[in-house]
Amino acid sequence: METQRPPIVTILGHVDHGKTTLLDFIRKSSVASHEHGGITQHIGAYQINVQGTGNSGQSDKKDKLKTENYNLITFIDTPGHAAFEKMRSRGANVADIAVLVVAIDDAIMPQTVEAIKHILAAHVPMIVAVNKIDLPGIDKKVQLERIKKQLSDQKVLVEEYGGDVPIVPLSAKTGEGVDKLLEMIALVAEMHELKGDPNLPAAGVVIESSLDKFKGAIATILVRSGSLKKGDEVILGGIKGKVRGMFDFAGKAVDIAGPSMPVEVLGLGGVPQVGAILGTDVAKPKDIAQVASLIDRLRQDESKTLKVVIKADKQGSLEAIEDALNKFNPSTSSGQVEKMVDIALSGVGDISESDVKLAASIKAIIVGFNVKLAPNVSKMAENEHVLIRTYNIIYELIDELEDVVEGMLRPGKIEEVMGRAEIIAEFPYGKNEKIAGCRVLEGAIGKGPKIRVVRGDEVIAEGKIKSLKKVKEEVNRVEKGSDCGIMFDSPIDFQVGDFVESYRII
Repeated sequence: METQRPPIVTILGHVDHGKTTLLDFIRKSSVASHEHGGITQHIGAYQINVQGTGNSGQSDKKDKLKTENYNLITFIDTPGHAAFEKMRSRGANVADIAVLVVAIDDAIMPQTVEAIKHILAAHVPMIVAVNKIDLPGIDKKVQLERIKKQLSDQKVLVEEYGGDVPIVPLSAKTGEGVDKLLEMIALVAEMHELKGDPNLPAAGVVIESSLDKFKGAIATILVRSGSLKKGDEVILGGIKGKVRGMFDFAGKAVDIAGPSMPVEVLGLGGVPQVGAILGTDVAKPKDIAQVASLIDRLRQDESKTLKVVIKADKQGSLEAIEDALNKFNPSTSSGQVEKMVDIALSGVGDISESDVKLAASIKAIIVGFNVKLAPNVSKMAENEHVLIRTYNIIYELIDELEDVVEGMLRPGKIEEVMGRAEIIAEFPYGKNEKIAGCRVLEGAIGKGPKIRVVRGDEVIAEGKIKSLKKVKEEVNRVEKGSDCGIMFDSPIDFQVGDFVESYRII
């Protein structure tokens, strides 16, 4: 039976606008660690108790927290859109509400704009917290109007402008207005009727992970729905384990974690990636999308819209490309525009890491005209499954994008299986890894393309090949009829009888 669950909140905004200060104030003044007699641990998230009427949690009100009429709020303790998009790029929409922090003196800055794009792409409710109202010599009224206008320029309409985005002035340093922010979070959560069924198997996401020399592999799991129990068999992005111990943000050992609760988990077979999806041996998560490649996710997008990030050398070139791409968006009979290509971001300059991060989080491709890639961009794009194409001739750019759009809309013409092999043996390797002994049945298996391990009709894991050997020699490709040894780039719990498929998107 579904019941109301606490909202999960993330804090975003420009550097030095007070994200960390706000989180610190809320944690120190409102966190419920005193109820356990413990000290708040840094596990990536924490929960606070807030009275339904709006409680700042300041020291003179702490006794009021121990009442029956309180609300729980879960805060992700890693501010900034970098962590937010990292989880989203792997398919996990972990936050229910995003708080955008804007300093009243600086107003909207470049990272504020970037954070807004991530929030809008995630389709989560936004609350704007205007910070540093305690600064001397600030005309609050004038500055607030300036910020509201700048927000509207970024397609964010606050309530005073006829929109649905609340704006809360506050000081993260003194605590003024923080009670109003917490009250607004509770109100927005109530309006969106966030639900979870504690009786179901747990569904959640990894928000932090590490290898401890005493505890072994540990991960902070934020449970989105269901309940995670001590002793549960779990799988996190291909890494299996059994929950040997769980600890809340106050360091207290717990036996069960319900909806919206963050816990540090021990007993994993390896260190999972941030954003890895929690599954159990009973059921798969339902309210968090499975991790998928860029094109896989495009295929799941019923809107059939190709999202594009454009970078060009000059403003004139940029405008010409935008005009050409907008021709892919014909008007329907009712006069509305049917978007086939959505320009998520466009700008002048080289392709940067922030462009890749944004593209990964919104499932976009990056198109560059007469520009270069900044250092480390290629590697990041490969890790995040972001396609980058650069051109020197505009008509080549347009022709190739047209092919991509047509391919995306052409059912059954997107994926090509290049090779298929059967796992006929397994060999231990090192402490936790193993090698799959395979026989290639169809086509060829190579290092470059993506692979998936299939058991029956179910894909149990996806990834790439780290090592491919024929006899004892390292090779790049093994043809049909040959035997080979495969080591995957991340631990996969395969079995003899499973199949390895090599595929590409066309």
